[in-house]
Amino acid sequence: MRWNSSTAWIILVYIAFGSLWIILSDGFLGLVARDPAQLVQWQQYKGIAFVAATALLLYGLLSYRQRQLARSEARQRLFIQHAPAALAMLDTRLRFMLVSDRWLKDYGLSGENLSGRGHYEVFPEIPQRWRLVHQRALRGEVVRAECDYFIRPDGRTQWQRWEVRPWYREDQSIGGILIFTEDITQQKEAEREMRIAAKAFETRQAMIITDDAQRILRVNRAFCETTGYQPEEVIGQTPTLLKSGRHDADFYRELWQQLNQHGEWQGEIWNRRKNGQIFPEWLHISNVIDDQGRVSHYIGAFDDISEHKQAEAQIHSLSYFDVLTKLPNRRLFIDRLQQALLGSARSGHCGAVLFIDLDDFSALNDTQGHDVGDQVLIEVSRQLLAAVASDDTVARLGSDEFVVVIEHLDSRTDAAMVEANRAGEQLLAAIRQPIRIAGSDYVITGSIGISLFNGSTDRVGDLLKRADAAMVQVKKIGRNCLHFFDQDMQLALEQRVELEALLRNAIPEQLRLHYQPQLDACGQLIGAEVLVRWQDPHKGLISPAQFIPLAEASGLILPMGQWILHSACEQLARWQQEPLLQQLSLSVNVSPKQFQQANFVQRVLEALSASGADPTRLKLEITESLLFDDVERVTQTMTQLKSHGIRFSLDDFGTGFSSLSYLKQLPVDELKIDQSFVRSLETDDNDAAIVRTIITLGQNLGVGVIAEGVETETARDLLIAQGCQWFQGFYFAKPMPLDELERWWTQVGHQSARLFS
Repeated sequence: MRWNSSTAWIILVYIAFGSLWIILSDGFLGLVARDPAQLVQWQQYKGIAFVAATALLLYGLLSYRQRQLARSEARQRLFIQHAPAALAMLDTRLRFMLVSDRWLKDYGLSGENLSGRGHYEVFPEIPQRWRLVHQRALRGEVVRAECDYFIRPDGRTQWQRWEVRPWYREDQSIGGILIFTEDITQQKEAEREMRIAAKAFETRQAMIITDDAQRILRVNRAFCETTGYQPEEVIGQTPTLLKSGRHDADFYRELWQQLNQHGEWQGEIWNRRKNGQIFPEWLHISNVIDDQGRVSHYIGAFDDISEHKQAEAQIHSLSYFDVLTKLPNRRLFIDRLQQALLGSARSGHCGAVLFIDLDDFSALNDTQGHDVGDQVLIEVSRQLLAAVASDDTVARLGSDEFVVVIEHLDSRTDAAMVEANRAGEQLLAAIRQPIRIAGSDYVITGSIGISLFNGSTDRVGDLLKRADAAMVQVKKIGRNCLHFFDQDMQLALEQRVELEALLRNAIPEQLRLHYQPQLDACGQLIGAEVLVRWQDPHKGLISPAQFIPLAEASGLILPMGQWILHSACEQLARWQQEPLLQQLSLSVNVSPKQFQQANFVQRVLEALSASGADPTRLKLEITESLLFDDVERVTQTMTQLKSHGIRFSLDDFGTGFSSLSYLKQLPVDELKIDQSFVRSLETDDNDAAIVRTIITLGQNLGVGVIAEGVETETARDLLIAQGCQWFQGFYFAKPMPLDELERWWTQVGHQSARLFS
């Protein structure tokens, strides 16, 4: 039993009253006792009573203290158990003595009785660092941590602030340790969220925070970089200091109306930087609502979209304007011409489309280089713009082709033609002005075709075709002048459109293949050239001179060329089964458009594979015009095909303008002398010289030479004398269907040597 002041006072009072009782009782006994023996007996009883009384007193005191201690321990246990903090009391052997409910909850042990259980028994995987803390506390240290963590049994990380200290017995010896912990997980998460928010606030997007009165509270670094203002210059101000003045009061009224109704607004807005520069931005504003449902703050986030606007303008320019000359391109020109037609229909005034083609521009480009050619185009564009009214349109359709739309001409056709003629002459004069580039003067001319319109029934496509047709007529009559579209040209144009429609339906059912024999110097048949014919059921046989250019212009040459290629390969495969014909080769003309297809190599190989033809018996004829596009790409395509055994013939050789340096790069097997030189071989010394040069060139380059268009015996003899190897022409045989070719060779071919005797 622990003594305290109240216990001491009780004992002192007991002793005082006991002493007084003994004194008084002795006197009283002396008065009432009958004899000394009775007095002694009574004094013995008095001593026994005193001892009994003392024993009862001590028992009462002990019971009282035990009840007090029990109540104190109960209060202590109750306090610890229901304490708001997590508390645990352990003895020196680290066995649990008292544990608060909060401590059990934090450690996932709610409802368990830990009294008497060892700490390491309950937590067998406790980290070593905490074991060391317990040992330090048992040695008398007080150990604290403001921020620590542990992994709960459910796997969740809990952050806490803790303290471990010893507790002492009455003799001041250490009786164990006390562990105090405080869960600060929410605080840590709040701090993390604040760090994330702060990091997010410092993004590349400009951000601004205001109070409910729109006073600026905070801005981020991106805001300062975008506007040029520093934080101290704007905090306390309102966003109105950024106003550009481009938006009226209605704009801001609608903005705030939507913001108040929906809690946010976003859109494009123009603001002003500190330096006065006005810039576009994409702004998003949202409001922040407090617990009472009132707006407490506004958050604005915006991006400077100046570069985006510039990119849009650039895309618009690329879509509607020519990159080199900055003139409207075909797309924008068509739109403006449509507007001109509508305006003409409303006003009754005529207008004119002038199609302009620069004369011999390709030769200038080839001889002087593309840099000079580009500069010429730029200067011509400026001259054309200067020669027309500001409301007229000058556009570049491509390469050296320009088109001009003249509006507001006279309502009478004859008078409008005079005005259009005058405008065309001004444009021709403008084109002829000398152009000075790098110290040299260049003079170029143009050919102009004119088509009038009055907006009633005219269509854009028809106007362009008419003007283009008129320009082609100028090329035929001498260039450097202008020509109007007339009814004869209209009739020819309609016939062309009709023929194109017929041709589109004719492929391949109405197409027929003819073969013109090719012979060597000994008169032996070495092969044939495949030529296409069109047998229309109503118009009869249509000349290739009519439909081949049409097929080229319309793109129909692609399906036509593929059909011809497949048919030729199938014929080669059939000849391979005939002993007398298996050594023959077939020459197939390949259109530049066909050759430039990205999958041309694959298409040729597929045709050979499908038919089973020998690739070495297939000869593809190409023209020099291919070299104007991309000689490296042409060479690469030819090389790929030659690796499979396919041979190449350079058709119409001598009529193009390609450099001879290109010729040595091309993997050709044969030069084909154009028939225009062969036909006048007997009468024109220049043509004869050209033929001799081509034959010598072929011999020096190690490639074969074949002459087409051989029509006379004299021409044949001259070619043989010059060393020509192979021949083709009407002197030997005209192009014929397959059955006639085979019959011709069977009946006449073995006697063909007489043609060379």
